Amino acid sequence: MSVTAPPAAASRLHPLARWWATLRPRTLTVSLSPVLLGVALAWAVTGSWRPLPALACLLGALLIQIGTNLHNDAGDFLRGADTSARLGPPRACAQGWLTARQVRNAAWGAFALAFLVGIYLVAVGGWPIVALGLASLVAGWAYTDGPRPIAYSPTGEVFVWLFFGLAAVGGTVYLQLDHIPAAAWLAAHLLGTLAAAVITVNNLRDEAEDRRSGKRTLVVAGGRRLGLAVLGALMLTPFALLPLMMPLTGQPSLWLLLPWLQFPQALRLLGEIRRTPPGPVYNRLLGATARLQLGFAVTLAAGLLLARLIAH
Repeated sequence: MSVTAPPAAASRLHPLARWWATLRPRTLTVSLSPVLLGVALAWAVTGSWRPLPALACLLGALLIQIGTNLHNDAGDFLRGADTSARLGPPRACAQGWLTARQVRNAAWGAFALAFLVGIYLVAVGGWPIVALGLASLVAGWAYTDGPRPIAYSPTGEVFVWLFFGLAAVGGTVYLQLDHIPAAAWLAAHLLGTLAAAVITVNNLRDEAEDRRSGKRTLVVAGGRRLGLAVLGALMLTPFALLPLMMPLTGQPSLWLLLPWLQFPQALRLLGEIRRTPPGPVYNRLLGATARLQLGFAVTLAAGLLLARLIAH
């Protein structure tokens, strides 16, 4: 489904297509990228990897993001933040495709499956994975629920940086190596800031709607100018800090700078967002921001693997 499809067209979707659209597939790479990078970094350090924990991390991260997205769909509808006239892609509850109860039940199902995957990961990684897994599940629920939902505060970017950067990359590396080297913390930060940029673009698009519904996102609380400044920092900081990967990995290889190939795209994307007033075009810009994060993860993973192969 095109994210810019009008509600009338979207309402004619097959039921399975409605569920697929409700999962928000264009941004699911935000949870897949950190696992990919974490596994690549672990292999670059040791020359080996653990495939089953890697696959479990991938599945667990995907299920947590799906559960969070579903819970957000139902929660925003029940709180009046989403309507059929929203600028963003059509939402299942707001469009009447599915009931809030159906979507919430599906969200809890995704969280339950993630919990089952987590049992295996706990067997591999021990108590640190218990803490990380439970924190991730609670955060997924609290993003749109509870007395002070994360999505309704200026801390949404921090949440994404923490859980789709530090926790996802760090947890993946820990399950591969049984420890987290300094290079992994830096890689987690770089990828987490790009993931947070996706939320900022979303909030720039929805500023007027969020203000009316009482959501105090960073953009609502600080204004569009602050939101654009934060977005610039989130999108450009990873490229500025990238050279630190060389001393931290102990591999002075220029292959580690491969993500700089994404830098022109980051500048173009940032410039277009700055020039464009909020509207449906932001749905395309949101997808492009998610692809920028994926591209950064893929090129850094490739750089790490190439540096390892050349050195050995």
